[in-house]
Amino acid sequence: MIAHQVQIFSNVKVSDRYWHMTVDASGLSETVEPGQFFNILCGNSDSLIPFLRRPLSVYRIDSDRQTLEFLYLVKGSGTKKMTEFQAGESIDIFGPLGTGFNLQESHSTILLLARGVGIATLAALAYKAVAENKEVIAILSARSADDLLSADYLTSIGVKVYKVTDEDGTSDVNKVEQLINDLLSEYDIDVLYTCGSKRLSKLMQRIAKREGLPGEIALEEHMGCAMGVCFACVCSLKDGDETKSVRVCVEGPVFPLEQVVLS
Repeated sequence: MIAHQVQIFSNVKVSDRYWHMTVDASGLSETVEPGQFFNILCGNSDSLIPFLRRPLSVYRIDSDRQTLEFLYLVKGSGTKKMTEFQAGESIDIFGPLGTGFNLQESHSTILLLARGVGIATLAALAYKAVAENKEVIAILSARSADDLLSADYLTSIGVKVYKVTDEDGTSDVNKVEQLINDLLSEYDIDVLYTCGSKRLSKLMQRIAKREGLPGEIALEEHMGCAMGVCFACVCSLKDGDETKSVRVCVEGPVFPLEQVVLS
């Protein structure tokens, strides 16, 4: 877990709100797992603005090309600053950080449910699962078709993709629940994974409990240090009959689905 100065291969706008960055990972000695993230310095090292780094989950880990990819939503000053980076320049990334997904060998068919930029987090998991010859089914939810950025990519690697959006009226909880029920009837799904929406995550919790299925959730939280020191990203986790506070950056960002308290 160290800071790396890595070369940027590309940093391009891929929709009205999202950008995609690919960097050279050949100098990283650590193994990067789906669900982990890097804390990224959004400006030059000699500038204090923006002061805090931004945590970005890994979108794709390509061990053959030795690259890492990040899909990021341009929302605040930090991510706006990141769009100014050009191919050939270097960027400071700190990581890999956090606890990633647990993809068990015994699970042959997995269901992913992602909303918005949560798609970026689950895409890396889908890529790994396909490489391990698992059947992967993904429900991608977004405001509009323009934000379903990973649909074509996931389809191209063999994922069965189902799209729901606000603009076509298919993304409300009841309709997504019916879609999941249909998929559970059609496929022998072993495990559930979700990221990106509290309302959809609550739905997955209910379904996991009803069906007796294991699951994992990747949480998105604002972070200060991303190393467990500042306690800015604390969430609540059920531990038996008790509820305890844990740090998303260290104990997470991936947690057992049934343990996370979603308020």
